Amino acid sequence: MTPKGIFVTGTDTGVGKTVVACALVRGLTSLGLRVAVMKPVASGSVQTAKGLRNADALALAQASNVPLIYNEINPYCFEAPVSPHIAAKDAGIRVDTDTIRRLYLAIGQAADWVVVEGAGGWLAPISERQTMADLARALGIPALMVVGVKLGCLNQAQLTRLGIEARGVSFAGWIANQAEPSMARAEENLATLERLIGEPALAIVPYSREAAATLVLAQAAARLAGGLSF
Repeated sequence: MTPKGIFVTGTDTGVGKTVVACALVRGLTSLGLRVAVMKPVASGSVQTAKGLRNADALALAQASNVPLIYNEINPYCFEAPVSPHIAAKDAGIRVDTDTIRRLYLAIGQAADWVVVEGAGGWLAPISERQTMADLARALGIPALMVVGVKLGCLNQAQLTRLGIEARGVSFAGWIANQAEPSMARAEENLATLERLIGEPALAIVPYSREAAATLVLAQAAARLAGGLSF
């Protein structure tokens, strides 16, 4: 049976995908669900006694309640903090979406949900010809868009939303992450985002307020669990 899954993407790199993904995992586990995680492709990792490890993948693993070996969570791990397609080419490795899909399906056998976090933005390249969008489509799961609320987000959010639609991937909704402490006219920008995207945010994550962020994302996780039937 295909597990329920969600692909966490962002309007850019550094918009809070990992914070959102981990809080969603915790929110889903608090509902009594078995939640596995994946960070299929990651660059910017560190060499450890156990091999290369990526901080985002480790954070996801810590939030999950389905034990997995590291290579199942993060099958393509690269050291250089550069675009994944460049890091993969330097390492002489081809990122294979079929391999990732097989892992996803295997992981899902022991889980009610699988939360998959992308790297960079929706069209971040993972090879010479494929992007994160192609990976989401190969997995066949809806995309949850994290919008970093900062100057430029109105354009980036619309482009990402259109990109998701263009790839034929289901849109699970969006989460606003207030990425800057004092963005001018933040409330008006949020209202504009809602109008342009065509639906309200599942959650609005306040800047640097971890407890509040955890609460609103737990509520978003409950809505996702109750509202998604795929």
